[in-house]
Amino acid sequence: MLDLYTKITGKSDKLLNKLLEVRLQKGKEDTVRIHEKRGQASQPRPNGSLIWLHAASVGESQSALILIDRLSSELPNAHFLVTSGTLTSAELMNTRLPDNAIHQFYPLDHPGWTTAFLNHWKPDLIFWMESELWPNMLTQIKARNIPAVLVNARLSQKSFTMWNIFKSTAKKLLSNFSLILTQTQSDEQRFKKLGAQNIHTTDNLKYSAAPLPVIAEDFKQLKTSINSRPIWVYASTHKGEELLACKIHDALKQKISDILTIIVPRHPERHDDISKTCKLMKLNTVFRTINKQLIDTNTDIYVADTLGELGLFYQLSDIAMIGRSFSDDGGGGHNPIEAAQLDCCVLTGPNIQYQSDLFEEMFAVNAAYQMEDKMHLLKTLRLLFEDTQTRKEAIERAQKFAQSKTGVINIVMEHITPFIKPLKSGYKDAI
Repeated sequence: MLDLYTKITGKSDKLLNKLLEVRLQKGKEDTVRIHEKRGQASQPRPNGSLIWLHAASVGESQSALILIDRLSSELPNAHFLVTSGTLTSAELMNTRLPDNAIHQFYPLDHPGWTTAFLNHWKPDLIFWMESELWPNMLTQIKARNIPAVLVNARLSQKSFTMWNIFKSTAKKLLSNFSLILTQTQSDEQRFKKLGAQNIHTTDNLKYSAAPLPVIAEDFKQLKTSINSRPIWVYASTHKGEELLACKIHDALKQKISDILTIIVPRHPERHDDISKTCKLMKLNTVFRTINKQLIDTNTDIYVADTLGELGLFYQLSDIAMIGRSFSDDGGGGHNPIEAAQLDCCVLTGPNIQYQSDLFEEMFAVNAAYQMEDKMHLLKTLRLLFEDTQTRKEAIERAQKFAQSKTGVINIVMEHITPFIKPLKSGYKDAI
């Protein structure tokens, strides 16, 4: 099957170029950097050791930043290349990568384009974040004897079922990794069933991240404009959840007249859809993208349709509802640790299948609360606003849980030390 895949992609220049053209027209690609998707570098390779980290999107990119920070302290003379596929992740990397790191868009999996990419960058060591597997690239990496580690690996039951149909192909792809570090024991078992070797569970690397950044001046301005109003934040929302937030706000306002609801959409480009929803509910809505507009006493809904500011809104609020748990797409959940780190009581909806292991741990120690339905969410918010002691204790439990997870990076480093030793010694031989 891999040979067939290579033959198909090798003859698909026109098809892949057409795909890029369509994505450009839809605003999903960077016009200036589109050539990077064809494996054509926009920057020179720095001299010396180069460690490549591939992170598909925003979540994986945040894990990559944690690893880069630690690797930089171990290998102060090394350089880092980070690849990702989305505009959002590129914007994040452009603002948060250190001086010794470069961002490039990951090339589409055409054998000629992946060859050009590897010929230019010549990485000495590769860390592949989470679970995106591209056959042409991985096959060429192994052929060049470049050590590659799959870090923070996850494999949902749905993905496992699909890969299990092509078990021999999955086994061959996974054999390209010298080491696989999984997020959970369930992930480890699924990878083993597909024939993967040298697997260890380390927990989720994201949990070792420093708290999300908060610009002090922005916090001060917003805090002043909010004054003493009671607020809650609905974070990383997807389609359907903005309408829910508006309905909950409307119901809360009957008893808490000055309530403020902050919505932080996962994808800020959904601005127009969110605006229509808020207008439908006839709520006074302010969008932050309009010159970082502030809140006034008449604001019902504050939509933080910006990038990289989620920490600011967690810092402002005592209560955080985590998105993609009531969404129209069936949900899946998002990372609740970021809210817990910044002193929030953590709430989630019922659909958290992509974060189930983490949430189950949090539920077990009352570090997060799962809402069964929309009415449950409304009742819980009312209780938290009315009972300050209950809210305070919930925040403390969430904080304690987040602190217990900070050591994941140390576990990861223990496993990858044999791979970085040759670079410490100045050697570039494959492990």
